[in-house]
Amino acid sequence: MEKFQLSGFADEISPDFNRQIEVLNRLGLSYMEIRGVNKKGIDLYSVDEAGVLKKQLDSNGIKVSSLASPIGKIDLNQDFSTHYEHFKHVIELAHCLETSYIRVFSFYLPLGKTPQDCKSQVFEWMGQLVDYAEREKVVLLHENEKDIYGDSIERCKELMDTFYGAAFRSVFDFANFVQCGQDTSRAYQVLHPYIEYVHVKDARKSDGSIVPAGEGDGQIFDILKNMKEHGYTGYLSLEPHLTEFEGFINLEKNGTSMQKMQKIEGEEAFTLAFDALIRLLKKL
Repeated sequence: MEKFQLSGFADEISPDFNRQIEVLNRLGLSYMEIRGVNKKGIDLYSVDEAGVLKKQLDSNGIKVSSLASPIGKIDLNQDFSTHYEHFKHVIELAHCLETSYIRVFSFYLPLGKTPQDCKSQVFEWMGQLVDYAEREKVVLLHENEKDIYGDSIERCKELMDTFYGAAFRSVFDFANFVQCGQDTSRAYQVLHPYIEYVHVKDARKSDGSIVPAGEGDGQIFDILKNMKEHGYTGYLSLEPHLTEFEGFINLEKNGTSMQKMQKIEGEEAFTLAFDALIRLLKKL
């Protein structure tokens, strides 16, 4: 049976791109999920600047597994046309970095609005993104994230029922489901036909704190076992969130997880996460 492919959010190692590459090489990882580079989001780079990064990655034997974009992380009462133009730029960056995968979200709900209130607008906007992605031959990977429309099993399934296809697939994130009060085993049972990519981080139900894989309530070992049995050979991308790192405050709508993070160096946190995942994979 083929193995999973390992990747990771290298900006959690260090904001410095050279250091990110150095540690990935030390750990034997040949893929990077690219998000923050030299204290700037990858989506804010020009195509020419991204080309320079690509040459550096090539010379170090590292490929981009996915472009971890912030697309879809806007409130539904913000301007979509500007966001859509930025989305088109992100796709240009993905082409430059030679990845077909772009991580996206399904929009923050305005204060006082229910998911049902917002469903039609979410689906209208997402439909525009998917249509353009299909024309550009890229795959939007929808992540189940806190505070967005698709934060529950049912709403992730709704999105997949409508948009699943060549240009729209699912990212499965264990910790995000735990933090949203969702049972990860049931989430996998419902969503496994749509899963194209996996983010590896674990969390505890008791306080929502992020912990190394296998130490929380994400049921990661059992689900990875099921994934292997179902023939999944895609990416497992480490997203440790075990310590504060450059840019983290911009990733969470309310910054809720930062209070529970340890104060350790990024390389140490990333290595802890990597070692925990390797232990689980060896048990498989």
